Amino acid sequence: MEFSLSPKQEGFRENVRRFAETTLAPIAADRDRKSQCPSNLIDGLAELGLLGGESDFISYVAGLAEISRVWASLGAIISVHNSLVCYPIARFGTEPQKTKYLSLLTKERQLGCYAFAEPGAGSDAGSIRTTAVANGEAYVLNGQKVFVTNGRQARVAIVYALTDPAKGRDGLSAFIVETNTPGLSVGKTAETLGLRAAEIVDMSFRDCRVPKANLLGGLHQGFAVARHIVESGRIDIAAQAVGIAEACLDASVTHAKARQQFGRPIAEFEAIQWMLADMGTEIDAAKLLMYRAASLRAKRPDDRTLTLAAAQAKLFASEAANRAAYHAIQVFGGHGYLAEYPVERYYRDARAMTLYEETSEIERLVIERELAR
Repeated sequence: MEFSLSPKQEGFRENVRRFAETTLAPIAADRDRKSQCPSNLIDGLAELGLLGGESDFISYVAGLAEISRVWASLGAIISVHNSLVCYPIARFGTEPQKTKYLSLLTKERQLGCYAFAEPGAGSDAGSIRTTAVANGEAYVLNGQKVFVTNGRQARVAIVYALTDPAKGRDGLSAFIVETNTPGLSVGKTAETLGLRAAEIVDMSFRDCRVPKANLLGGLHQGFAVARHIVESGRIDIAAQAVGIAEACLDASVTHAKARQQFGRPIAEFEAIQWMLADMGTEIDAAKLLMYRAASLRAKRPDDRTLTLAAAQAKLFASEAANRAAYHAIQVFGGHGYLAEYPVERYYRDARAMTLYEETSEIERLVIERELAR
């Protein structure tokens, strides 16, 4: 089997790496500490082909890992925009929806956000309480969403609401909502442990009228839409996790070669060598799982085996990133605990990988269920 990228895909990855190292690396630590993502970076991402999925999916995943290797916050922003907003519109949208909103999200370089989770509903879609009631040529939305990444900057939101509360999750529908719609308001920004420049906000809907033409994927099809696109989200997080883990390894190797203790570089001590060996091996394994899932998503997006492959990639890569971040702190010793060194940020960012777009525990349930089939 051939696991290497094609020359075109490798060229794309190299272009993204150059952008990350020359444009992002000098500002990432400072802007992340200030919880800021400069708007001009979105233009740079668009020019690379990373905004709206203009590249093929495998190239996109490779590029996302490169961005996340330098600045995981920006990787999270890209991931939400592409896989949770552009992808569902491209896959389930009507032609007028695609024409209007994909152009807005790509050519006009506006960000998108995803409003699914609520104060009482995370992975349990059946606990969603936001409602959408038909009224003339519109649906009237009422409810509250949390954990909305990009919510303050976004121009377009994908919002899930109950169109038939009696059916629970089978009564969910998805809507394309323009964020300047009256009745939609953005609340407080959450203070987060990591991914600090990927702003997370609350979003409230009070008698928010959304045209019926903005129903996405059909009436009561919201859960089906969410189930289909979650595979892309899982693969995206695997890519982000791979990027963070690679950053941990790169920093650890460089530091281990330079740091002298007891008259020699710490890279010569077996304890350090074993940590580096484990990090490198797990990163390679995570990459293979990531690319296998990405290849399935690119070639057979409706294949049921994608569910298992994406969940395995997300689970292993996110856990591996956390182990790599832990080892990186150990390699740096006391210096790793200081904010002036990058591994402190990697450690905080890695923690999110096992939490969002479903926790590791949910991924294990998904994997077991698919294996049992």
